Amino acid sequence: MTVAARPASPPEAFRLRASNYSLLTLRLLTGDVQAVLPALGDQFRRAPGFLRFAPIAIGLDDLGGEQVDFPALVQGLRALEILPIGVVGGSQPLRAAAAGAGLPTLRPAGQRETEVEAPSPVGAPPVVITPAAPPPEPSRPAMPRSMLVTQNVRAGQRVYAQGSDLIIVGSVNAGSEVIADGNIHIYGALRGRAVAGASEDAEARIFAQNFDPELVAISGFYAVREGLSSTPIGRGVQVRLDGEQLRFDPLV
Repeated sequence: MTVAARPASPPEAFRLRASNYSLLTLRLLTGDVQAVLPALGDQFRRAPGFLRFAPIAIGLDDLGGEQVDFPALVQGLRALEILPIGVVGGSQPLRAAAAGAGLPTLRPAGQRETEVEAPSPVGAPPVVITPAAPPPEPSRPAMPRSMLVTQNVRAGQRVYAQGSDLIIVGSVNAGSEVIADGNIHIYGALRGRAVAGASEDAEARIFAQNFDPELVAISGFYAVREGLSSTPIGRGVQVRLDGEQLRFDPLV
């Protein structure tokens, strides 16, 4: 009796996992794409390399009832080497128009799609539902308070401390980038780019023993090297946000 061999199972080709990434948001204050793109291009030309090919979300909450030419916006952003991946906020018609241009609605992890209730029949008595008490949340391990890097950050490298401070016992070389949701401490030279408060923490700060950066940013507000003529370059500096202005204080 001959038994046919079973075909081998094909190797696993992919896996899907839920992930949570920190994204910059481009908040549109006007629906006029022809006003947004030139202003955006002028800003990024002053910071060469910053946000190049970076994924961003487009915020729609400030537009009200304005319409947006989303296909033109997507084409213009890609011409600036910026990669729009979706939209946040805004009205349902705006989100629908964005989806038609290939920009899905992005939602924070755990947030559900907003549901519209169907109207009750006229005269129907209201139904009162008492929600059950939510089950207790399982205990979670504490978020690490800081990420420690004990070597220089070389050109072309990017280091991101998600949900924590970033401490670098070394230097951040030109052409590299360090990002933290909290503070950044550099016990060496800062010659590349440093972005603190990436999760919109306006209280975050940047500390560098030798301050000579290509770019620094806190909670979305940034300054490039050419605009730091009055800053003590090559010395210890603390960068903080005062309203919507970056302040550069000497370290004592």
